[in-house]
Amino acid sequence: MKLKVVFILLFSLVLSIPVCGQKSNKKIKITGYVTDATYRPVTDAILMIDGDRISSTTDHKGYYKVKVSPSARKIGVFTFTTGVIEAAIDGRTRINFTLGALVSSPADNQNAAADEEEVNIGYGTVKRKNLTTQVGKINGTNKKYASYNSIYDMIRGEVAGVVVAGKSIRIHNATSFILSTEPLFVVDGMPVSSIDDIQPQMVRSIEVLKGSSASIYGSRGANGVILINLIRAADIK
Repeated sequence: MKLKVVFILLFSLVLSIPVCGQKSNKKIKITGYVTDATYRPVTDAILMIDGDRISSTTDHKGYYKVKVSPSARKIGVFTFTTGVIEAAIDGRTRINFTLGALVSSPADNQNAAADEEEVNIGYGTVKRKNLTTQVGKINGTNKKYASYNSIYDMIRGEVAGVVVAGKSIRIHNATSFILSTEPLFVVDGMPVSSIDDIQPQMVRSIEVLKGSSASIYGSRGANGVILINLIRAADIK
């Protein structure tokens, strides 16, 4: 009789193990507010978990609400004026952020026309004045660029802040701890694995980003980002 009771207890314990495991994987809800240096709400700030961008953004009150796995270690907020600001989760469910720099408002419109130009960064467009630590840009519609034999020659000869060896490109001061040192290539807003097929005469513009400007791409942008926009039929007159 005693053995039967022991067997039943052991069997019940085995059955309870998966249930406990399921409970431990339950996602945690984290909420908070994001404000600027004057404690005004920051709208449309992008949320990041452990360095990766997620779909959540702050609302018009600067409020956010996200669900993360128990293994998540850091939550971050990205804006184009402050880059990424991170905080350790450490079991907290309410985490507020106060950004150290003022967020540009529509009234702050005193910059030069070049700073107002919009740049396609793959997740939409952003004004050039809000891009930080950008390395360089070229306008591919200049006729002299068509004389280059390849897109790599074009970047080597015209874009500052990069090192090009054959088909290998490295952006100065944009290295990470991952094995690859290649930057992320984004063509017409879409990440691509290679730019081999792009001819210089097809290029409308090239942007090179590093640091906080590349942080929106998460770990993929750790070695910098090269944005290439191609000439469209509408651009040809």
